[in-house]
Amino acid sequence: MTANPHITFIGAGSTVFMKNIIGDILQRPATSGATIALMDINPERLAESEIVASKIVKTLGVKAKVETFNNQKKALEKADFVIVAFQIGGYEPCTVTDFEVPKKYKLRQTIADTLGVGGIMRGLRTVPHLWKICEDMLQVCPDAHLLQYVNPMAINTWAISQKYPKIKQVGLCHSVQGTAGELARDLDIPLNEIRYRAAGINHMAFYLQFEHRQQDGSYKDLYPDLLKGYAEGRFPKPSHWNPRCPNKVRYEMLKRLGYFVTESSEHFAEYTPYFIKDGREDLIEKFGIPLDEYPKRCIEQISRWKKDSADFKSAATIKVEASHEYASSIVNSIWTGEPSVIYGNQRNNGCITSLPDDCAAEVPCLVDDRGIQPTYVGDLPPQLTALIRTNINVQELTVHAMMTENREHIYHAAMMDPHTAAELDLQQIWDLTDDLLAAHGDWLPEWARNHRPLKAAE
Repeated sequence: MTANPHITFIGAGSTVFMKNIIGDILQRPATSGATIALMDINPERLAESEIVASKIVKTLGVKAKVETFNNQKKALEKADFVIVAFQIGGYEPCTVTDFEVPKKYKLRQTIADTLGVGGIMRGLRTVPHLWKICEDMLQVCPDAHLLQYVNPMAINTWAISQKYPKIKQVGLCHSVQGTAGELARDLDIPLNEIRYRAAGINHMAFYLQFEHRQQDGSYKDLYPDLLKGYAEGRFPKPSHWNPRCPNKVRYEMLKRLGYFVTESSEHFAEYTPYFIKDGREDLIEKFGIPLDEYPKRCIEQISRWKKDSADFKSAATIKVEASHEYASSIVNSIWTGEPSVIYGNQRNNGCITSLPDDCAAEVPCLVDDRGIQPTYVGDLPPQLTALIRTNINVQELTVHAMMTENREHIYHAAMMDPHTAAELDLQQIWDLTDDLLAAHGDWLPEWARNHRPLKAAE
């Protein structure tokens, strides 16, 4: 092991996210001298990210070194940690396709990057490139840890563990710690006084415990307070994270299930059959469902980036603040042995005993110089297990389609999606999947573009 870690960032053109992650890493004393290898296929965005990373180094006064690459394998050489953050196909054309084609069938979505027909298509576009990263890692940095920040997280993590089980990988999200902060704000309790434990799958994990530390050292269950606040109309408070979505979906699910889900209401609304229904505009209004939310965010982010890019280029230094992402904590713990706890996505392997062993589970993980070690959870409450399994069905069939290169399983995955099945009949699902595969064309692997299976009516 060298004195300083070598960190490769694939998809470094995601400049703002790169800024947050690299800024976090370089603020930690043990990793402040890291070599940062930035890689992206877009030369303009790569150059912008190099400027930002170099100014972070200058601002912090650290001895880190910044390198840039347009060749993936070269960028991975000597890597101790590989961070990936990219979107295959971008907002245009692929995200637009994932939203506009389903609308022809009156199938409406909010985010469409995790589950549903949009999540399935995104997985088909994304996993092949993640597999290529794994192939390159095995050749030039087989002992590196892969920190994966790409959606659809559960499908990606599952597919990597199936095909490249030797890769030390973890899927990372900010929903667990982010939602804990939201609930603390609703309750007017400092987050550092709250203790929680969550488990499930990415974007559908639940807080099994959510408690407030009392002055005598005991802990008070906060679920009664959350339920009371919702019943009285005090919760949820207006969202500073997304003003277009008042977060009522998750509180309604808390009322029905007894547990609060860790991913946002705009996401969760399309993971279930309950909230987005043709002809039921009353539900959209009652629960504040932000239809077409992700395209709106993309447009806003593209517009905001034009200003941010100009500001970054002209500034002598760049303000660096700590984010709540887990990457720097993982790098520091593995590099120094200083233990930390994160929520990570890895192969279940019996951690959650009521879910399949091979699915991608999100559980508390201990991190130290032995790596990322998921902890045992046991059985989830049966109602949570049942709901999570409806999402796992879609993930499993999508991964199986890619592992076997069997195009029919893409259709089967779409059939099993809770929201899609609630809105469309079998023939519509078949035809919609046809249209999406045709529209994505070369963005998909070749096997997925050939030989349509029989129509349901044939």
